[in-house]
Amino acid sequence: QAQLVESGGDLVQPGGSLRLSCAASGFAIKFWYMNWVRQRPGEGPEWISFIAPGGKDLRYADSVKGRFVISRDNTENTLALKMDNLELKDTALYYCAASSVPLTQIRSLNEFTYWGRGTQVTVSV
Repeated sequence: QAQLVESGGDLVQPGGSLRLSCAASGFAIKFWYMNWVRQRPGEGPEWISFIAPGGKDLRYADSVKGRFVISRDNTENTLALKMDNLELKDTALYYCAASSVPLTQIRSLNEFTYWGRGTQVTVSV
């Protein structure tokens, strides 16, 4: 059974850093396009980052570009998101999600095949 489990969420002050992890089981992420998606309280899901299977093609939403870095370890079957200079607006539930096609072929987040249950990031003074 394919499963994604996120971890690393925490309460942090503005300007702080966190590193989220996503552990996959039941399938090999080396064949999959991996993403991070977040959902702020009261809002819909927002795609924030993508990494291709080989790890060379990286994409970021403008809202996190320059502050967040996505990475993957296909040997360990894990995905990560390093978040620096966190802002109040980064408070959200963060999900990892797997897609069988590149981001350019995705029309809706509903097309992602596997989702984790999320890890909470709260940025507060």
